[in-house]
Amino acid sequence: MSQEPHKQELLRLEGIKKSFGVYSVLKGIDLSVKRGEFITILGASGCGKTTLLKLIAGLEKADEGRIFLVGRDVTEDEPHKRNVRMVFQNYALFPHMSVEANIGYSLRIKKTEKAEIKKAVKDVLELVQLSGYEKRMPFELSGGQKQRVAVARALVSRPPILLLDEPLGALDLQLRRQMQIELKGLQERLGITFIYITHDQEEALTMSDRIAVMRNGLFEQIGSAQDIYSRPATSYVARFVGNANVLRSNGAYVAIRSEHVEFVPVKEPCASGAGVDELNEDSHGLSGRIVARSFVGGQVRLTALLQNGEEIHSCSQGLSSSLKTGMEVFVRWAPENAVPVEDTD
Repeated sequence: MSQEPHKQELLRLEGIKKSFGVYSVLKGIDLSVKRGEFITILGASGCGKTTLLKLIAGLEKADEGRIFLVGRDVTEDEPHKRNVRMVFQNYALFPHMSVEANIGYSLRIKKTEKAEIKKAVKDVLELVQLSGYEKRMPFELSGGQKQRVAVARALVSRPPILLLDEPLGALDLQLRRQMQIELKGLQERLGITFIYITHDQEEALTMSDRIAVMRNGLFEQIGSAQDIYSRPATSYVARFVGNANVLRSNGAYVAIRSEHVEFVPVKEPCASGAGVDELNEDSHGLSGRIVARSFVGGQVRLTALLQNGEEIHSCSQGLSSSLKTGMEVFVRWAPENAVPVEDTD
């Protein structure tokens, strides 16, 4: 029995490697992407995200490995044979063309009938909420409007996969959050597969069905947003996605989210307490002293210096916390909130 369309594999990467000179950018990437999925490749600058996207689009060629699109090997295919579209960070709009001309460019290249182009442009402008902007020039558009035009241009031919290279990076915070919601809603309505790259953890967690955390040309972990955040597999993922605390406990490493860590003030300075290396289920807490306090939105973020010289963070809602810098505290958390992780740092 065949799978439902949205469950079918649309893209598969097998053993993808890519180097530029002596610098190895991708070191063996395997990935399966299903039809209608929103998957985000999340990683720091220089980890290989954009190179991977260009390989999928055909703008670069892999040194090793294979790329399959709807079961067909497209590893050696030129970009125009892949029916994959890409939205760049700088939007790459033609400055001398109107919005209408920018969006319809790929259809004109295919010698599509003028009436059909006009209708396709009109339909896609409605999708991105820019009806009536056909005659505007790029310099007459705001950053958010340029981003919408770039997406519309990519969508006008209804490709099965849309590749997005940090398309919201140039927008201010409020507009970026608005566009996150709009892009996710658009993807769900159209049922098109989005492969999105970013270094912004909040953006990835907000938008994605799955997240692939990338580091130094390899994937550290692939999973749902909930899995990546609540059950990180490695110390790197724990720290990179959500700034978790990573401590050694019973000879292994555990990650504890800052919102699960509690600082309890003590009346007298702590002369002793469980060190991180000796932490176990019977420990009542770690001894520490608060060395920093800051506001993050509607939260108070506290940092305590432990007796062994390591720092640990706690984050709580509200701005009325009585804890101040210089206070001696016990640091504690519920055992079920300590997630075992592999040490990869």
